[in-house]
Amino acid sequence: MNSYSLDYIDDLYVQYVRDPSSVSETWRQYFEQFLVGAGAPISTGNAGGNGAAAKAATGGNGAGHLTGDGSMSATALQAPPGSTGNVVADQALWMARIQDRIDQLVREYRVRGHLIAELDPLGLNRQDCPELSPASHGLSDDDLKRPFDSSILENVTGPTLDVILSKLQNTYCRGIGAQFMHIDNRNIRDWLQKRMETTENRLDLSHDVQRRIYARLADASIFEEFVRRKFVGAKTFSLEGAETLIPMIDLALEKAGQHNVKEVVMGMAHRGRLNVMANILKKRAMNIFWSFDDPRPELHRGGGDVRYHLGYSSDWTTSAGDSIHISLCFNPSHLEFVNTVAQGRSRCKQDNRGDDRREEVMTILIHGDAAFAGEGVVQEMLNMSQLEGYRTGGTLHIIINNQVGFTTLPRDGRSTTYATDVAKMLQIPIFHVNGEDPEAVAQVVNLAMDFRKAFHRDVVIDLYAFRRWGHNEGDEPRFTQPRMYSEIDRRATVREKYLERLLSLGKITAEEAEEINRERTEKLETEFEASKNEPFVADTQTLAANWADYHGGPEPSDPVDTTYDKERLGQLIDRLTRLPEGFSQHKKLKRPMQQRREMAEGNRRVDWATAEAAAFASLLVEGHPIRITGQDCERGTFSQRHAVLHDVKTGETYTPLSHLTDDQARLELYNSPLSEAGVLGFEYGYSLDCPGGLVAWEAQFGDFWNCAQVIVDQFIASAEDKWSRLSGLVMLLPHGFEGQGPEHCSARIERFLAMAAEDNIQVCQPTTPAQYFHLLRRQVLMKWRKPLIVLTPKSLLRHPEVTSPLKILAKSHFKKILPDRKVPLEGCQRLLLCTGKIYYDLLDARQQKELDGVPIMRLEQLYPLQVDEFFGALEGLAEGSEIVWVQDEPRNMGAWPYLKLNFGDQLLQKYKFREVTRSESASPSTGSMATHKLEQSELIEEAFAGLS
Repeated sequence: MNSYSLDYIDDLYVQYVRDPSSVSETWRQYFEQFLVGAGAPISTGNAGGNGAAAKAATGGNGAGHLTGDGSMSATALQAPPGSTGNVVADQALWMARIQDRIDQLVREYRVRGHLIAELDPLGLNRQDCPELSPASHGLSDDDLKRPFDSSILENVTGPTLDVILSKLQNTYCRGIGAQFMHIDNRNIRDWLQKRMETTENRLDLSHDVQRRIYARLADASIFEEFVRRKFVGAKTFSLEGAETLIPMIDLALEKAGQHNVKEVVMGMAHRGRLNVMANILKKRAMNIFWSFDDPRPELHRGGGDVRYHLGYSSDWTTSAGDSIHISLCFNPSHLEFVNTVAQGRSRCKQDNRGDDRREEVMTILIHGDAAFAGEGVVQEMLNMSQLEGYRTGGTLHIIINNQVGFTTLPRDGRSTTYATDVAKMLQIPIFHVNGEDPEAVAQVVNLAMDFRKAFHRDVVIDLYAFRRWGHNEGDEPRFTQPRMYSEIDRRATVREKYLERLLSLGKITAEEAEEINRERTEKLETEFEASKNEPFVADTQTLAANWADYHGGPEPSDPVDTTYDKERLGQLIDRLTRLPEGFSQHKKLKRPMQQRREMAEGNRRVDWATAEAAAFASLLVEGHPIRITGQDCERGTFSQRHAVLHDVKTGETYTPLSHLTDDQARLELYNSPLSEAGVLGFEYGYSLDCPGGLVAWEAQFGDFWNCAQVIVDQFIASAEDKWSRLSGLVMLLPHGFEGQGPEHCSARIERFLAMAAEDNIQVCQPTTPAQYFHLLRRQVLMKWRKPLIVLTPKSLLRHPEVTSPLKILAKSHFKKILPDRKVPLEGCQRLLLCTGKIYYDLLDARQQKELDGVPIMRLEQLYPLQVDEFFGALEGLAEGSEIVWVQDEPRNMGAWPYLKLNFGDQLLQKYKFREVTRSESASPSTGSMATHKLEQSELIEEAFAGLS
């Protein structure tokens, strides 16, 4: 029902008064109840009435247009449009209309009050909103002093209209602007309305809390002033202009302690990062000062990161004595991509604790306004927040609203009113708050944290502030924002302004404030002197305790034992084929299940999907948790995995891998949203706290990681070198040239190999199920932790030659190089060297051409490629023989550029080394199946050309 509905009801009412039988029984009963409730006589179709009845129709208290003596005013006596001629009925009708207007006005304040709220500390961008004027709702100045029904408001009974307006303005139009009416769930809206309207959006702060807020403001501002004075011209990405962030986080942590939160994972970009590390994570100022002087440059040759990208962790103790462990994630320059990394870490910490309710670990993300509105990974993160596979119990988002992005004004950087409008896609509140109103900030934090606790959903705080010194301390913002900075230049700090307020209220003395300031300045001076006089000690935090048994560095030479008892392995594979009684399986899966039973018995060679399932099962029963996500990964893009089965009659699901033994490890297997960057970032974050498990992300097609390249470039490939952080994340990337076009053929191996250095990642392309089985087990069982990129097959998933005996799965291990067991190297003219699917194309061609003297060797691990091991595999090959690298990819792609760079035109100075590839190309492949077949035929012919 809305204001348009009222016109329709008015017309019905007029009909009813004239002739009750002219309206339906339902409406007749409604109008009778209305008049009875108003104390008026039931209409019989005639005009009439008396003053008492008219008074009753207005609630019996003189409301509406009654004069002081109870008689009708001149205004009321003028018959309104649609008048019934019945004074009582007309007065009731007028009252219904006027009350509806007031109710609409209340709603407008709830919906649009934020538009005129005093949010901008600079006072430059306040809007006008005519809908919030009583006149726009047909309410006159005379109506302001009249009492109306206020039951629509929380905790208010029977006030006059001006009191109602005052309450609405205090609640929704002071230093807090609330957006919550987009939330569909009425229970949530009612909860928020009650929390805000009963208090008029203000907390009654104790002296101790006000003093604490001032102390935190002093921490923030004095730190920035000290650093700027001591390190003139250095980049710090100062927090000045948004110092209220520090008391905001402080109050959030206090509330988190009350909510029994044990760990907090934080993610943030540059601005204020040093301040947060100093004043929230309590990193010693001496160590921060050392990062400016950089006294030992030789320690960071080719590694490390700038000071405002670094992470840190520590324990925080609340005023009540509760301890919270805080982890601030390392963050690259792509500002928002750390968000899902932090979320993944929180999810893993919750899983490690058995925190299924998602209450003991929470995430705090600090964003910039331009980045929050501009970077698409934000939408991916928000979309994931309520999905079963990615839920973390609600994240506190804090936007440091600079009101400018570097030099770009909001009108040039977004198409929305607020930087936060993307968050309206969720059923969550968005609170805008004036950063120079610390007590409004306190209210917002208290409300936001309670909302998160009550509903396990994200909540957004938009902290309106400004940058006092521009994007960084060397930048001149007055070039592009002269008006804004003329205002900023005149402003005192928020600490000074809040002190004035506390002094005026008698909440603190000037002496107390000066003592707070003096203590902080003296402490920083002491730390500064220590940084000059004490011997430098690198402030490197060791990996968490659960990483104690794992290491990075160079690839170890000793192989890990990945064997598994054959009988037990067969039992596990068989167990994967057993379904609950009454489960209606899809008829097309019955034959594969029967074949899998034959594999379990050793009567059929194991295919790719079964080898993978066997690897997962063996790890789970050995106590290693597994988490796999990706688009359609439950079934498998190529309908090969079927890890999650669906009852064709009921739609219920059953996951055999979750029903192996009573004491098996945790399995998480989720289809992901259609997202790459967000999901890959989440899984990378998860892997940071899951060293003993298998954490994998599977792309629908290998090249889909193009959309997540930032995660690979700035986290996966470089985190150990920059931040000394290890990860065992597995990326499963379907790869193979089969004529499906340029977007569905290549996982872009060349990009991984271009990033490969210092044994930072593993790039493998196994060509047999047994190799894949042992590769997955090796990744978990060895203590060397590196991200693993697996180029998985497509057509080979069902290739008759791509099978392995069960005994090889049980007894063998992963081999980085697979020599040709049928053709010796001695006496051959040419050795064909390759990786992946093309091996089977070459094998088939060799058989057809009857060139049995041409050996084909496979590189199963492209990186790290141990030179000694590689050259050892060539032992027996006569000097002067030719080694030809054969690949599906164009010459400028695939592994060839990497091999050419490392080995040149000769191997060991005695073997000619050349390539057989497709021609250089800007696109990975042709889109024509016929052309693909032609190119493939030419490629194979060239590989064997000149041989007999």
